[in-house]
Amino acid sequence: MKLEQIAHDHRTWSFDAVSADRTLAMQVQQRLSLVGLLDPPADGSFGPVSRWALRSYLAAIDRAGVDALDASAAQALLASDAVDTFPIQAGHDLAGRIHQAMVRRGDWVCRHPGAINIVYVEGMDADGKAVPDAPNEFNDLRVVLQMDADGAPQVLGQWPATTAPGRHYVKVKKLNPAGAAHIELGQHKAWTIGTHKASSPSGHEALVQVADVPVSRDLDENFRRAGDRVFIGMFGINQHWGFDRPMHDVHDASAGCLVGRSRQEHVAFMQCCKRDARYMANHGYRFMTSILSSADLA
Repeated sequence: MKLEQIAHDHRTWSFDAVSADRTLAMQVQQRLSLVGLLDPPADGSFGPVSRWALRSYLAAIDRAGVDALDASAAQALLASDAVDTFPIQAGHDLAGRIHQAMVRRGDWVCRHPGAINIVYVEGMDADGKAVPDAPNEFNDLRVVLQMDADGAPQVLGQWPATTAPGRHYVKVKKLNPAGAAHIELGQHKAWTIGTHKASSPSGHEALVQVADVPVSRDLDENFRRAGDRVFIGMFGINQHWGFDRPMHDVHDASAGCLVGRSRQEHVAFMQCCKRDARYMANHGYRFMTSILSSADLA
């Protein structure tokens, strides 16, 4: 079944019926991604998060409480102006600049005010100013963006972080003969809420890698990606806290993970994640994360 057929039909399709038809489920997911409600890629598995997204879309077109697709809903979802259901009004503040940088690069942005967008900006301080991206320092910015009811991007939280391995794992204790891992710039959908170092006394709640990501390996130990070989896979690239290490000494707080410097700030970050409507719909929800450079915001 296709949405085009439903748009000219008198039948009503329940969410269960959508779920049972992979072709239809894929098409609905693709349209919901264009609207800014459901992270790509479409996979045809119409589970709790897909149902949340469709329910949210129906509510936005005055069909709240109707857990089904009928002709008028299908027509609205297919319409060229469906993308304007959740419009974005980005300003020139830090949130707006990050949003525009994401759009320019082609990153997907969730437009629903009940969901978040996770972004790391390399070489940026807590005031949103570009700084030299020196090695072994917490000179990157972990940011949580959320759209308000009017579609304006807002910074829900911003904290010092690093996306690069510290000196200890680059120079002293190589965990891989090819070099320390440094996640590639881009947008990756690869993390669920879990426990970092689950078997260790230092274990704590974090976003844990559950899908492949690309990393460059710093074989030449120069703390730069340029010229390094890229690998794709499961490397334990978690989003965890940095054990309150000093701002200018990451040391062994990161072997290549996405690390917020302080424990307290990381707890605040995780609270933002757990309030996300998609996580509340499905505790196995896989979070998407963008890694930008400060130059992308210029």
